[in-house]
Amino acid sequence: MADPDRKIAVVTGANRGLGLETSRRLSALGYHVVLTARDAAEGTAAARAIDGSEFHALDVTDAASIQAFKEFASTRLGRIDSLVNNAGISMHGFNAEVARGTMVVNFFGPLHLTEALRSLIPRGGVIVMVSSGMGELSGISPELGRKFTADDLTVPALVKLAKAFIDDVAAGRHSERGWPSSAYRISKVSLNALTRLWARELDPAGIKINAVCAGWVRTRMAGSSASRSVEQGAKGIVWAATLGEAGPSGGFFRDEKPIEW
Repeated sequence: MADPDRKIAVVTGANRGLGLETSRRLSALGYHVVLTARDAAEGTAAARAIDGSEFHALDVTDAASIQAFKEFASTRLGRIDSLVNNAGISMHGFNAEVARGTMVVNFFGPLHLTEALRSLIPRGGVIVMVSSGMGELSGISPELGRKFTADDLTVPALVKLAKAFIDDVAAGRHSERGWPSSAYRISKVSLNALTRLWARELDPAGIKINAVCAGWVRTRMAGSSASRSVEQGAKGIVWAATLGEAGPSGGFFRDEKPIEW
């Protein structure tokens, strides 16, 4: 079991970029950080370079990998004070394969992992969904926006909506159904909607959850021409991962300030 006097953070996609910098900063704040990634070699090397951290392989798209991580966390960690869902992809082009692959990593990955680990998050715990300004509702049609923000929306209904996007792209009818030709955008719109829904569910348990836009950051995914450094991008993620009791929940933030959904 982990040191009861030291908070524990789990960061996905932590072998490089925002996940790695977030892990460094959390460790510097005294957290025991579990870096996770699919690439074991990169992840192990990253953890060795950060005092007070360790690596565990995790593929958020694989049910068996999620279950194995849950078992590890249950037996070795005992609890997770901060869960940072950072793993994500941005695929080139737009077709059925891109739609499915993007949604599986960026939306269904955080969904399934968080569902698996929720029982390990204690009162006062925090969940961070690393989102994007691409997920703002202004980027989709008002009709679609109403579906994603409906008062009676549930998690199962949101999952059905996300799957409908994938199916509509595969069937070549996504435009006529009002979907934009951007899987990345819909993955983040869906992730933001999930954040809002879970905020209501988790409030009685004293668990906070927020979505964070790190901005356009110079990572392998965004490229070297991006306007922000990894350090700038990670700052807001770390802020959200270390919220105190008075901190917000159910919001969308950039640079520690609320932004429009």
